[in-house]
Amino acid sequence: MKIITVFPCLFSLALVPFVSAAQPNIVFIMADDFGLGDVGRQYEERTGQAALAPTPTLDALANEGLWFSDAHSPTALCSPSRYAVMTGNYNYRSYAPWGVWGTFRPTAIAVGDTTLGLVAQNAGYNTGFIGKWHLGGDFYKKGTTEIFRGKDRTGKPLDVDLTKWVDFGPQDLGFDYDYTLPTGIQGPIYMAFEDGIWSPFSPDSEIIHYDERTAKDPFFISDKGAGPGDSEWDTYKINEILAEKAAGFIERSASQAEPFFLCYWSPTVHVPHTPPVELDGKPIRGSTPSHHTDMNRVFDWEVEKIVTALKAANVYDDTIIILTSDNGGLWDPVAEKVGHLSNGGIVRGTKNHPWEGGHLVPLIVTWPGVIPANSRSDVLINGTDILATLADIVGGSLLESQAKDSYSFYPLIKGDTSFQARDEVLLQAGAQCELVLRQGDWKLVMQSDWELSKMEPIALFNLANNPKEADQGNLIHNPEYASKVAAMHAHYIKVRNNPNRTVAFP
Repeated sequence: MKIITVFPCLFSLALVPFVSAAQPNIVFIMADDFGLGDVGRQYEERTGQAALAPTPTLDALANEGLWFSDAHSPTALCSPSRYAVMTGNYNYRSYAPWGVWGTFRPTAIAVGDTTLGLVAQNAGYNTGFIGKWHLGGDFYKKGTTEIFRGKDRTGKPLDVDLTKWVDFGPQDLGFDYDYTLPTGIQGPIYMAFEDGIWSPFSPDSEIIHYDERTAKDPFFISDKGAGPGDSEWDTYKINEILAEKAAGFIERSASQAEPFFLCYWSPTVHVPHTPPVELDGKPIRGSTPSHHTDMNRVFDWEVEKIVTALKAANVYDDTIIILTSDNGGLWDPVAEKVGHLSNGGIVRGTKNHPWEGGHLVPLIVTWPGVIPANSRSDVLINGTDILATLADIVGGSLLESQAKDSYSFYPLIKGDTSFQARDEVLLQAGAQCELVLRQGDWKLVMQSDWELSKMEPIALFNLANNPKEADQGNLIHNPEYASKVAAMHAHYIKVRNNPNRTVAFP
């Protein structure tokens, strides 16, 4: 598949020419609430000092491959970002543009959409999904074949059969194997499913109404509250379980003839922050300024387990790894006091914000023998672009109605120096419903609402001159830029009201 480019070139990275080979394996890793500054290498480059929360595995991947400095999650919150990454569509194309937050809500993925799993599966890949879903799904009411629709956050037991995920889980959307937490560690629901069937955490597990009274540890109850759960749920152990499942999938898949695609969506470093005392004999809890930054080390350990499994199966050199986050990092006042800044200290804001820190994320791509070590690129990338890139890698095809906002950066990966990057992206913030239009260095922030019925400009920045979006640099009321504001505002509305693709169809 060849992407037709339509935007000016921002590409400034010289790569070695691409050499054709057998289809590579692909591992796509997405963290949760992991910011640019949570990568140890970024901290060391910014401060010249050793990282307060070391991430040696992530650093090694960045050193071995390609580091993007202007990559963005589609939104500043996890659930809506996951829809956009999974489908290659902007969130406003969904019935729930601000996210599907409940386990039992209808999925935002519509009939006719494609997904990361379907693209790889249809190209002959063995596919696996492991980790946090947060895209809704279908479960039956107890004793019936009627789909249950209700809140998962509840003060009483629900009349829902949780032994089987009926539809619109990973197993129905292109993944041959899955081990899935419907809402990560921030449940409810506090359960895991393997290939669509409830996977008990121990032989003694029961499905209970999980709250501070019934939980083994009340701290496991997230800020989302009580709801259905596995009686043996233990947040301290979740990351180890997921990493083991990933390693097992890699080991099994490496022995098969077809290539594999692993989609590993870690729930780390979302709250509650529950670092284990140690991992593989190395102290974790209390080894960094806060439990939040302890969890940065846990995520690095998860990635290490995946890399180790690839090398043990002798497929590391034949595997592309793409690593990013679902949104910007968390504000951590404890770690900030000693210098650790999840937004990298180069931009304003954190998760949930319309400012760059809400959606500027790490993006690292490795491909041994193709991407030179220590490569860097400042091209503009959006999380929606991963699907078209995956389709290019596996040789898959898309319908014109699919992945309407996904712009492949595969030519850049394989060393095409004529690659022209996108120069425009539409983004969303979080709970305050801000919308963002980025055109080159220009950024317009608009105030909206849950119905998307208004789009009132509230800020205009030139990121080249004001990368931290300082208030005194807000040009929204400067008469000199009134026409710029009007033009960008009108363009955003035009794009939003047009059901067609925002990138050319390949």
